[in-house]
Amino acid sequence: MHETELGLQAIIDPYARADAFISFGETGVNVEEAYVTFTSLPAGLLLKVGKKRADFGKVNTIHNHALPFIDRPLVTNNLVGGEDGIDDAGFFLSRFLPAPKNWFLEGSAEVLRGDSDDVFHASRRQDVSVVGHLRAYRDLSESTNLDLGVSYARGHNNNGSNFLTNLYSGDATLRWKPLRRAIYNSFLFRTSCSGARVTSSLLRSDSFSDATCFWHVLLRGIPRKSPLDRRRTLRPQRPRHRRPSDGYRLFRYPDLLASEFSQIRGQYRFGHLATVHPISRMPMKFFSISFCDGAHGAHPF
Repeated sequence: MHETELGLQAIIDPYARADAFISFGETGVNVEEAYVTFTSLPAGLLLKVGKKRADFGKVNTIHNHALPFIDRPLVTNNLVGGEDGIDDAGFFLSRFLPAPKNWFLEGSAEVLRGDSDDVFHASRRQDVSVVGHLRAYRDLSESTNLDLGVSYARGHNNNGSNFLTNLYSGDATLRWKPLRRAIYNSFLFRTSCSGARVTSSLLRSDSFSDATCFWHVLLRGIPRKSPLDRRRTLRPQRPRHRRPSDGYRLFRYPDLLASEFSQIRGQYRFGHLATVHPISRMPMKFFSISFCDGAHGAHPF
């Protein structure tokens, strides 16, 4: 069993709520999230204090059992730390902002300790990381809604306090879910683009550049000739006769969804990998069973 998660949620008083999620996995016990939410602050502010998944993009905030696919997208593994992602202790402040008619606009700012898996690393106490997220939501009809977002994160990395990692992300989600037939008919389309840049405060120049995209609904992949192959590094350039990476193509078999509390998924991934050797094929098969026992809070879509 890859992971078992225990959720503890309770109302502390009329002004605060507590949430804690503890995971038990092959590598031991881990506190995924544990924070207190203060809901009655002045000026319509919402404050969360503790350890939490940062509001960077869409996938970073989703726990494993709530993912619509088995493995994390490649862009998440390459840029945002894989399963754990940007998950750190700190302060999380958010507020609804004035917006045009029929739009809901929310902005959030986070100041974190500065240690998030392989993404950020704090060599000194003052090496904190910051995350900003802006989200726009609108109901297009009774059954259709649109969700747009942009994210930015910045922090120090393993190279030392003089090196900064900057992450950028944009996402869009279109959902159709009729109220009367939602169990039988629904559609969700989501696309996201993320990029990373590492800079040195001494050299004032870029030492790494990386960006890629992914899509997922029933088909998820990285476009041909991904920007991953055009990144600037200190390594020798690939010989001209080598083809750039064709990226990955992933096809999912239909899911068996008994209810929102149990899911059976099959998945098949097939792609190409361009290395110093001839291009090789990489077929992979996955199988997953996910179930939940007991009531829990609704997952953000």
